[in-house]
Amino acid sequence: MKNWDSLDEHGVCTADRDCEDAYRVCQILDIPFHQVSYVKEYWNDVFSDFLSEYEKGRTPNPDIVCNKHIKFSCFFHYAVDNLGADAVATGHYARTSLEDEEVFQQKHIRRPEGLFRNRFEVRNAVKLLQAADSFKDQTFFLSQVSQDALRRTLFPLGGLTKDFVKKIAAENRLHHVLQKKESMGICFVGKRNFENFILQYLQPRPGKFISIEDSTVLGTHKGWFLYTLGQRAKISGLREPWYVVEKDGTKGDVFVVSGAGLLDR
Repeated sequence: MKNWDSLDEHGVCTADRDCEDAYRVCQILDIPFHQVSYVKEYWNDVFSDFLSEYEKGRTPNPDIVCNKHIKFSCFFHYAVDNLGADAVATGHYARTSLEDEEVFQQKHIRRPEGLFRNRFEVRNAVKLLQAADSFKDQTFFLSQVSQDALRRTLFPLGGLTKDFVKKIAAENRLHHVLQKKESMGICFVGKRNFENFILQYLQPRPGKFISIEDSTVLGTHKGWFLYTLGQRAKISGLREPWYVVEKDGTKGDVFVVSGAGLLDR
Protein backbone atom coordinates (compact mmCIF):
# COMPACT_ATOMS: atom_id res chain seq x y z
CA MET A 1 0.00 0.00 0.00
CA LYS A 2 1.47 3.31 -1.12
CA ASN A 3 0.20 6.44 0.60
CA TRP A 4 2.90 9.03 0.00
CA ASP A 5 4.61 9.99 -3.25
CA SER A 6 7.90 11.60 -2.33
CA LEU A 7 11.62 11.04 -1.75
CA ASP A 8 13.53 11.06 1.47
CA GLU A 9 16.58 13.25 2.03
CA HIS A 10 18.83 10.77 0.20
CA GLY A 11 16.65 10.72 -2.91
CA VAL A 12 15.30 7.24 -2.19
CA CYS A 13 11.58 6.59 -2.34
CA THR A 14 10.90 4.77 0.92
CA ALA A 15 7.54 3.50 -0.35
CA ASP A 16 9.30 1.68 -3.20
CA ARG A 17 11.78 0.17 -0.76
CA ASP A 18 8.98 -1.01 1.52
CA CYS A 19 7.14 -2.44 -1.47
CA GLU A 20 10.19 -4.47 -2.47
CA ASP A 21 10.52 -5.82 1.07
CA ALA A 22 6.85 -6.84 1.14
CA TYR A 23 7.20 -8.53 -2.26
CA ARG A 24 10.16 -10.56 -1.02
CA VAL A 25 8.17 -11.66 2.04
CA CYS A 26 5.33 -12.84 -0.21
CA GLN A 27 7.78 -14.78 -2.36
CA ILE A 28 9.30 -16.52 0.65
CA LEU A 29 5.88 -17.38 2.12
CA ASP A 30 4.46 -18.27 -1.31
CA ILE A 31 1.43 -15.98 -1.09
CA PRO A 32 0.06 -13.51 -3.69
CA PHE A 33 1.34 -9.94 -3.70
CA HIS A 34 -1.07 -7.07 -4.42
CA GLN A 35 -0.18 -3.39 -4.57
CA VAL A 36 -2.61 -0.48 -4.22
CA SER A 37 -2.08 3.28 -4.16
CA TYR A 38 -3.99 5.69 -1.95
CA VAL A 39 -1.81 8.74 -2.50
CA LYS A 40 -4.78 10.94 -3.44
CA GLU A 41 -6.94 9.70 -0.57
CA TYR A 42 -4.10 10.12 1.90
CA TRP A 43 -3.50 13.70 0.79
CA ASN A 44 -7.20 14.62 1.04
CA ASP A 45 -8.16 12.76 4.21
CA VAL A 46 -4.94 12.67 6.24
CA PHE A 47 -2.29 15.15 5.19
CA SER A 48 -4.63 18.10 4.54
CA ASP A 49 -6.10 17.58 8.01
CA PHE A 50 -2.57 17.36 9.42
CA LEU A 51 -1.63 20.74 7.91
CA SER A 52 -4.89 22.36 9.00
CA GLU A 53 -4.40 21.25 12.60
CA TYR A 54 -0.78 22.43 12.70
CA GLU A 55 -1.74 25.81 11.28
CA LYS A 56 -4.18 26.18 14.19
CA GLY A 57 -1.40 25.47 16.66
CA ARG A 58 -2.49 21.95 17.51
CA THR A 59 -0.33 18.83 17.26
CA PRO A 60 -2.27 16.14 15.38
CA ASN A 61 -1.47 12.45 15.14
CA PRO A 62 -1.67 11.46 11.45
CA ASP A 63 -1.33 7.75 12.25
CA ILE A 64 -4.74 7.75 13.95
CA VAL A 65 -6.36 9.48 10.97
CA CYS A 66 -4.55 7.21 8.50
CA ASN A 67 -5.81 4.09 10.25
CA LYS A 68 -9.36 5.46 10.26
CA HIS A 69 -9.55 6.62 6.64
CA ILE A 70 -6.92 4.65 4.74
CA LYS A 71 -5.83 1.33 6.25
CA PHE A 72 -9.14 0.38 7.84
CA SER A 73 -11.41 1.99 5.25
CA CYS A 74 -9.93 2.26 1.75
CA PHE A 75 -7.65 -0.75 2.04
CA PHE A 76 -10.08 -2.73 4.17
CA HIS A 77 -12.87 -2.39 1.60
CA TYR A 78 -10.45 -3.21 -1.23
CA ALA A 79 -9.45 -6.45 0.50
CA VAL A 80 -13.04 -7.46 1.23
CA ASP A 81 -14.72 -6.29 -1.99
CA ASN A 82 -11.97 -6.88 -4.57
CA LEU A 83 -10.01 -9.77 -3.11
CA GLY A 84 -12.91 -11.52 -1.43
CA ALA A 85 -11.19 -11.57 1.95
CA ASP A 86 -13.18 -12.73 4.97
CA ALA A 87 -10.99 -10.54 7.15
CA VAL A 88 -7.84 -8.44 7.16
CA ALA A 89 -4.73 -9.13 9.25
CA THR A 90 -2.34 -6.32 10.17
CA GLY A 91 0.92 -6.10 12.08
CA HIS A 92 -0.39 -3.82 14.81
CA TYR A 93 0.29 -4.77 18.40
CA ALA A 94 -3.30 -4.87 19.64
CA ARG A 95 -6.11 -7.27 20.48
CA THR A 96 -9.90 -7.17 20.33
CA SER A 97 -12.62 -8.64 22.51
CA LEU A 98 -13.57 -11.00 19.68
CA GLU A 99 -10.25 -12.78 19.46
CA ASP A 100 -9.93 -16.42 20.46
CA GLU A 101 -7.54 -16.18 23.40
CA GLU A 102 -5.77 -19.47 22.72
CA VAL A 103 -4.63 -18.15 19.37
CA PHE A 104 -2.47 -15.67 21.24
CA GLN A 105 -0.46 -18.22 23.17
CA GLN A 106 3.17 -17.93 22.18
CA LYS A 107 3.31 -21.08 20.08
CA HIS A 108 2.16 -22.02 16.61
CA ILE A 109 -1.57 -22.79 16.59
CA ARG A 110 -3.61 -23.12 13.44
CA ARG A 111 -6.73 -20.99 13.39
CA PRO A 112 -10.05 -22.85 13.49
CA GLU A 113 -12.10 -22.83 10.29
CA GLY A 114 -14.83 -20.21 10.01
CA LEU A 115 -13.42 -18.05 12.80
CA PHE A 116 -14.24 -14.79 11.04
CA ARG A 117 -17.49 -15.91 9.45
CA ASN A 118 -18.91 -16.35 12.95
CA ARG A 119 -18.11 -12.71 13.70
CA PHE A 120 -20.37 -11.30 11.00
CA GLU A 121 -23.49 -12.00 13.03
CA VAL A 122 -22.11 -10.56 16.25
CA ARG A 123 -23.68 -7.20 17.00
CA ASN A 124 -22.09 -6.48 20.37
CA ALA A 125 -19.56 -3.67 20.44
CA VAL A 126 -16.00 -4.73 19.67
CA LYS A 127 -13.50 -3.55 22.26
CA LEU A 128 -9.85 -2.83 21.64
CA LEU A 129 -7.64 -4.58 24.18
CA GLN A 130 -4.05 -3.84 25.12
CA ALA A 131 -1.42 -5.99 23.45
CA ALA A 132 0.54 -8.50 25.50
CA ASP A 133 3.67 -6.46 24.81
CA SER A 134 2.71 -3.25 26.59
CA PHE A 135 5.82 -1.46 25.30
CA LYS A 136 4.67 -1.99 21.70
CA ASP A 137 0.93 -1.55 22.28
CA GLN A 138 -0.74 0.42 19.45
CA THR A 139 -4.38 0.52 20.51
CA PHE A 140 -4.21 4.32 20.87
CA PHE A 141 -3.52 4.59 17.14
CA LEU A 142 -6.50 2.33 16.37
CA SER A 143 -8.95 4.22 18.58
CA GLN A 144 -10.99 5.64 15.67
CA VAL A 145 -11.26 2.47 13.57
CA SER A 146 -14.89 1.57 12.82
CA GLN A 147 -16.71 -1.31 14.48
CA ASP A 148 -17.27 -3.05 11.14
CA ALA A 149 -13.55 -2.99 10.38
CA LEU A 150 -12.56 -4.18 13.86
CA ARG A 151 -15.04 -7.04 13.61
CA ARG A 152 -13.26 -8.33 10.51
CA THR A 153 -9.68 -7.62 11.50
CA LEU A 154 -7.10 -9.95 12.99
CA PHE A 155 -4.12 -8.73 14.99
CA PRO A 156 -1.87 -11.82 15.03
CA LEU A 157 0.88 -9.99 16.94
CA GLY A 158 -1.45 -8.95 19.73
CA GLY A 159 -0.43 -11.70 22.10
CA LEU A 160 3.22 -11.85 21.16
CA THR A 161 6.28 -9.97 22.32
CA LYS A 162 8.52 -8.16 19.85
CA ASP A 163 11.34 -10.59 20.56
CA PHE A 164 9.11 -13.57 19.83
CA VAL A 165 7.95 -12.00 16.55
CA LYS A 166 11.59 -11.56 15.53
CA LYS A 167 12.20 -15.22 16.36
CA ILE A 168 9.33 -16.27 14.07
CA ALA A 169 10.66 -14.02 11.30
CA ALA A 170 14.13 -15.56 11.60
CA GLU A 171 12.68 -19.08 11.49
CA ASN A 172 10.92 -18.16 8.24
CA ARG A 173 14.03 -16.67 6.61
CA LEU A 174 12.74 -13.10 6.68
CA HIS A 175 16.17 -11.71 7.53
CA HIS A 176 15.88 -8.70 5.21
CA VAL A 177 12.95 -7.47 7.30
CA LEU A 178 14.70 -8.18 10.59
CA GLN A 179 17.57 -5.93 9.55
CA LYS A 180 15.31 -2.92 9.00
CA LYS A 181 15.23 -0.24 11.67
CA GLU A 182 11.89 0.28 13.34
CA SER A 183 9.96 3.22 11.93
CA MET A 184 9.63 6.11 14.36
CA GLY A 185 7.96 9.49 14.10
CA ILE A 186 5.77 10.66 11.25
CA CYS A 187 5.99 8.33 8.26
CA PHE A 188 5.85 10.95 5.50
CA VAL A 189 8.53 13.09 7.14
CA GLY A 190 11.00 10.23 7.52
CA LYS A 191 14.54 11.38 8.33
CA ARG A 192 14.01 14.89 7.04
CA ASN A 193 14.12 17.94 9.30
CA PHE A 194 10.54 18.45 10.45
CA GLU A 195 10.65 22.25 10.42
CA ASN A 196 12.02 22.38 6.88
CA PHE A 197 9.45 19.83 5.76
CA ILE A 198 6.39 21.55 7.22
CA LEU A 199 7.45 24.98 5.92
CA GLN A 200 7.23 23.59 2.40
CA TYR A 201 3.46 23.59 2.89
CA LEU A 202 2.74 26.32 5.44
CA GLN A 203 3.76 29.97 5.26
CA PRO A 204 6.38 30.98 7.86
CA ARG A 205 5.00 33.21 10.62
CA PRO A 206 8.06 34.61 12.42
CA GLY A 207 7.72 35.36 16.11
CA LYS A 208 9.67 35.62 19.35
CA PHE A 209 10.76 33.17 22.01
CA ILE A 210 9.86 34.83 25.33
CA SER A 211 10.84 33.70 28.81
CA ILE A 212 7.72 32.97 30.84
CA GLU A 213 9.71 33.84 33.96
CA ASP A 214 10.75 37.44 33.25
CA SER A 215 9.39 38.23 29.74
CA THR A 216 12.89 38.44 28.26
CA VAL A 217 13.03 38.00 24.49
CA LEU A 218 15.43 35.10 23.96
CA GLY A 219 15.35 34.73 20.19
CA THR A 220 13.14 34.30 17.14
CA HIS A 221 11.44 31.41 15.37
CA LYS A 222 9.79 30.78 11.98
CA GLY A 223 6.32 29.89 13.21
CA TRP A 224 4.55 29.36 16.54
CA PHE A 225 2.63 26.44 15.04
CA LEU A 226 5.88 24.48 14.71
CA TYR A 227 6.06 23.96 18.47
CA THR A 228 4.25 21.66 20.86
CA LEU A 229 3.73 22.27 24.56
CA GLY A 230 6.45 20.49 26.49
CA GLN A 231 8.78 20.37 23.50
CA ARG A 232 12.37 21.50 23.85
CA ALA A 233 12.89 24.75 21.94
CA LYS A 234 16.19 25.09 20.14
CA ILE A 235 17.04 28.75 20.60
CA SER A 236 20.08 30.04 18.74
CA GLY A 237 22.98 30.99 20.98
CA LEU A 238 21.59 29.37 24.13
CA ARG A 239 23.15 26.20 25.51
CA GLU A 240 20.76 25.83 28.41
CA PRO A 241 17.64 23.80 27.55
CA TRP A 242 14.37 25.72 27.23
CA TYR A 243 10.91 24.17 26.95
CA VAL A 244 7.65 25.40 25.41
CA VAL A 245 4.96 26.14 28.00
CA GLU A 246 2.58 28.46 26.15
CA LYS A 247 1.84 29.79 22.64
CA ASP A 248 0.21 33.01 21.48
CA GLY A 249 -1.26 32.41 18.05
CA THR A 250 -2.38 36.03 17.67
CA LYS A 251 1.05 37.59 18.17
CA GLY A 252 2.98 34.51 17.11
CA ASP A 253 5.03 34.34 20.30
CA VAL A 254 6.22 31.14 21.95
CA PHE A 255 6.70 31.27 25.73
CA VAL A 256 9.43 29.08 27.15
CA VAL A 257 10.86 28.13 30.52
CA SER A 258 14.41 27.13 31.35
CA GLY A 259 15.22 23.62 32.44
CA ALA A 260 15.94 24.90 35.93
CA GLY A 261 12.77 26.97 35.95
CA LEU A 262 10.77 23.97 34.81
CA LEU A 263 11.82 22.07 37.90
CA ASP A 264 10.67 24.97 40.08
CA ARG A 265 7.19 25.22 38.54
